[in-house]
Amino acid sequence: MQTLDTTLLIIGGGPGGYIAAIRAGQLGIPTILVEGQALGGTCLNVGCIPSKALIHVAEQFHQTEQHSRKSSLGIKVVAPSLDIGQSVAWKDGIVDRLTTGVAALLKKNDVKVIHGWARVIDGKLVEIDGQDLRIRCEHLLLATGSSSVELPMLPLGGAVVSSTEALSPKALPKRLTVVGGGYIGLELGIVYRKLGVEVSVVEARDRILPTYDAELTQPVAESLKKLGVQLYLGHSVEGFDATEKRLKVRKPDGEELALETDQVLVAVGRRPRTKGFNLEALELKMNGAAIAIDERCQTSMRNVWAIGDVAGEPMLAHRAMAQGEMVAELIAGKQRAFTPAAIAAVCFTDPEVVVAGKTSETAKEEGLDCLVAQFPFAANGRAMTLESKSGFVRVVARRDNHLIVGWQAVGVGVSELSTAFAQSLEMGARLEDVAGTIHAHPTLGEAVQEAALRALGHALHI
Repeated sequence: MQTLDTTLLIIGGGPGGYIAAIRAGQLGIPTILVEGQALGGTCLNVGCIPSKALIHVAEQFHQTEQHSRKSSLGIKVVAPSLDIGQSVAWKDGIVDRLTTGVAALLKKNDVKVIHGWARVIDGKLVEIDGQDLRIRCEHLLLATGSSSVELPMLPLGGAVVSSTEALSPKALPKRLTVVGGGYIGLELGIVYRKLGVEVSVVEARDRILPTYDAELTQPVAESLKKLGVQLYLGHSVEGFDATEKRLKVRKPDGEELALETDQVLVAVGRRPRTKGFNLEALELKMNGAAIAIDERCQTSMRNVWAIGDVAGEPMLAHRAMAQGEMVAELIAGKQRAFTPAAIAAVCFTDPEVVVAGKTSETAKEEGLDCLVAQFPFAANGRAMTLESKSGFVRVVARRDNHLIVGWQAVGVGVSELSTAFAQSLEMGARLEDVAGTIHAHPTLGEAVQEAALRALGHALHI
């Protein structure tokens, strides 16, 4: 059996793993990256990127369809038709370009990529399944990501699909029922609805996006109603009858209900991917289903590191990337710690939702006396020109020194405000800093300045 020696061995070529490898290569660290599927992981191949591509397709189709009926803009078009095969091919083209780019960057930085499934023997030795190959390393980085949570009463197969299958449809169903009212389920549910599919959403909790506050998610709920998405809140799933094409659910009062549907999308969350790599051999300390790490992403075993989804919440690609970069620098001897002031989370629903830092509720729970102010997009000129007046920007700041501790926003295009939110929190900005920054006009970003001004008691446009 052939044995390769390296300083750093990374298991997993997703956002965390490939960024760690690129940075390690830049720093001159001999690095091997092992990936069992496609480079780019869930995010590039069956997650962030393809979902945003289909969101764009759905929005373009929906807008054209709206113009074919009645347009206040004076645009007149014939009713559009959709070639879903071409749409998927366009999406796949974007994915291919990005994954090819990742491969090129790894090669440029002298990272050796091995395609195969890694099986851990101990903290210094890994073998590749089906290949006569072992890799010995000084540092082992676990970046194995996460996988979709499956429900025992809804086994995947046939008409029951996960987000992976929903992102590459060969044909659109007439009726789709989404199980799960979180961001994955709603993003894809909205896509399918805008493409003309009858969509229902079943959520066990009493409202959609239950991890966010009700005021923030209300515009999304109103949008779903306007689009014609049927919501079944507080309903639990019992099972699916494939022959009758009926999803059995239980209402809050205990009564059983059968929903007629052609396809069921299970989107109830993701869990750390720790199975299949023989990680049990390491006997690492766990944090529930995730690998426990410290502020340097070190596990309970010396020189074994873990980053991204396998290390638990928040399961965000940009968190994994930042952790991967840091671990590479730590191995190179730099002094680093993963202590971000905030990591913004974005739901690409219609409208979009952004949360960064503390909400008024979490601030209160921590005993902070805070000023809370929000500015509505209904008073923002750019939002009006985009026909997008729903939503708002909200700021949370300490009352005593005006230090900003959190931002939230809901509205069309607010995902692009997440950078400003995270930056202001990371730099320790106060209300006066944001209020005194001249924001370009007309932009959605003016609502950020106006929210800060309103917290100080003198908003100018409301």
